[in-house]
Amino acid sequence: MAKIDLDSLNIEELVALRERIAEKLAEKVAARQAELEAELAKLSQYGKPGKKAPAAPAPKAKKADEPLAPKEPPADEAEAA
Repeated sequence: MAKIDLDSLNIEELVALRERIAEKLAEKVAARQAELEAELAKLSQYGKPGKKAPAAPAPKAKKADEPLAPKEPPADEAEAA
């Protein structure tokens, strides 16, 4: 690939270069996306996708977040009353 002396280019030339680069990059991205979609279509013919990672368990409530419930007296005290 030829080296370009960016310092020697004027603003119009730099803008034109940027536009060419953006166009070329868009072409390459579109081509790669088409390749990946074709590969995905080939792979999808083999049935279900692989196993998903198990869902993370729900976070436990912190003691400060738990509602305060009235405590029942121990069984010994309940019988005595």
